[in-house]
Amino acid sequence: MKRKISILLILILVMSILGACSKNESENEDVVKGDNNFSKIEFKDDSGKIVRMDEPAKKIISLYSAHTENLFALGLDNEIIGIGKSDAYPAAVMNKKRFDYRADPEKVIAVEPDLVLIRPFIKKSKPEFVEALENTGINVVSLYPDKFEEFPNYIKKLAILTGKEAVAEKLLTKFNNDLKELESITKNIKPKVNVFFESTETEYRTITNDSMAAMAIKLAGGNNIAVDAKPIRKGTSIASFGAERILEKADEIDVYVSQRGAMNAGGNLHSISIRPGFDTIKAVKEGRVYTINEKLVSSPTFRFSKGVLELSRMFYPELIDSLDEFKKDEPLTRKSLAEMTVKFKHKGIFAPTSKYYKKEHKGHIYGTFKDVTVDDPNFDYIETAVLSGYVKAEKDYFYPDEKVTREEFAQTLYMLKDLKDKEGMVNIKDIDEVKNNRIVEIIVENGLMALKDGKFYPNEMITEKEAVESLEKIKSLK
Repeated sequence: MKRKISILLILILVMSILGACSKNESENEDVVKGDNNFSKIEFKDDSGKIVRMDEPAKKIISLYSAHTENLFALGLDNEIIGIGKSDAYPAAVMNKKRFDYRADPEKVIAVEPDLVLIRPFIKKSKPEFVEALENTGINVVSLYPDKFEEFPNYIKKLAILTGKEAVAEKLLTKFNNDLKELESITKNIKPKVNVFFESTETEYRTITNDSMAAMAIKLAGGNNIAVDAKPIRKGTSIASFGAERILEKADEIDVYVSQRGAMNAGGNLHSISIRPGFDTIKAVKEGRVYTINEKLVSSPTFRFSKGVLELSRMFYPELIDSLDEFKKDEPLTRKSLAEMTVKFKHKGIFAPTSKYYKKEHKGHIYGTFKDVTVDDPNFDYIETAVLSGYVKAEKDYFYPDEKVTREEFAQTLYMLKDLKDKEGMVNIKDIDEVKNNRIVEIIVENGLMALKDGKFYPNEMITEKEAVESLEKIKSLK
């Protein structure tokens, strides 16, 4: 009898172990599987299809802007042979052929890609397009992370498909470290600002609490005042809210963020303030209405960390945009000058739309500096400072490490503030050595830069500390 009981217990134990194994396999069914020994790729995509490829793709068409952006981040410029109609980042998209899933699939088939990346929406809305590609043997893979927590796995799938696992791991590590560093600053801020995030002006919709934008608000140190908003339909991050509920919380909303993108033009302070009753909202009364490009906070890309930083700059401008780190007796470089000016003006970083590259531009075009790459830590500050006119630059070169002269800095000060012309108030002994003498005279007349023995010394280098002191003087001007 004892022997039978022992055998039964063993059988129960074995079945339990097998059951546990089966459950784990089921839970991880859609997790990336790759066996590099056999160059075999196999996983379930986000439309439920099992993807099988013998080797990483070499000719890729991306029909979703986030895929395109992430592929470029993985270093796949040469492998990308086509992109979607509205893709706008990075600037390298200007050199790629564009395709449209609403157009004839033969245009895609004709260029013989070995991988076409889409998202589930495309497969649902244009199944005949996807079927036509698949019938020719083209690998069509549908990916889209619905939640912030799914982003790493999404990137790993892109990496497996393209053979960029090591690059992806480094990018994800930096991405997570950037977010942790910022969160370490914002999590202890008290009191936290209350935020309303407008996703669309239509019916004044907001975002669901599990969306990427809601996570961005949390990481940036804000309280989402519409945390209980419900999605307008299953599977979307857009949530109903409405004017009535916004106005019920008018006194509590410290910051009003309007998302700008394909679904929403992005209201500014004036356009929001003239809506019936919206002038009673605390954020509107205090001028704390901001717009943010949807690609920075609602799109599954590595730029999400930049979006979180941008929100934190809106929520706590004096803390996040502090210039204290520059109060050093070190020569001011052009890249530091760019950062200082953007922070001083609390200027949101420039993010291009698809329309941007269709316009004719005089001078520099976003993202085309040959000496400032898109992964440069100062990229956004430099591009924003130059495109805002705060810092002058050549069309293709910025020279980020060059030192700034006193005259160059005077020109920047002149662009940061509408200064009063007090002609004839000062006599500058070396004014003949100055190229833009009237600008320098106005800067000196307004007390923003001092003379030494009656001279300006236009070619002397300025220090970071001296630059901060001049910027602080601007604040005292009326």
